[in-house]
Amino acid sequence: MEVILKEDVPNLGHKNDIVTVRPGYGRNYLIPKGIAILATESAKKVLAENKKQQAHKEEKIRNEALELAKKLEGTKVTIGAKTSSTGKIFGSVNNIQIAEALTEKGFSVERKNISIVDDSVKEVGNYKAEIKLHKDVKVEIDFEVVSE
Repeated sequence: MEVILKEDVPNLGHKNDIVTVRPGYGRNYLIPKGIAILATESAKKVLAENKKQQAHKEEKIRNEALELAKKLEGTKVTIGAKTSSTGKIFGSVNNIQIAEALTEKGFSVERKNISIVDDSVKEVGNYKAEIKLHKDVKVEIDFEVVSE
């Protein structure tokens, strides 16, 4: 019996895969739970069309991420922080402050997609941050922490 999976199933397949299962497993478990649908000819045609549209959308999103990566590549951000006389920062610089500095420069990047390459930024100086724009597209930017 062939079924089309609606979600990922461990040791069986991923979403939108057509898999062959035992008739009892498909009829009594997968289909009633809504995990799969019967792989009829019409369902296969719908699946093919959905995959085609999804691939088109994914390609568009990826191209937008590549364009933003090219714009971000040479960008250097300056972040001001309160410091002691020895150059140590009170607290630390995190991805929220980097996202705010990028927003001021005109780039819209979510803070959860920013990771600081070094463990923590606790002193004045130059550092690097990695921004994940897409699952295939990552860009590194330089940022400088200065005393306010």
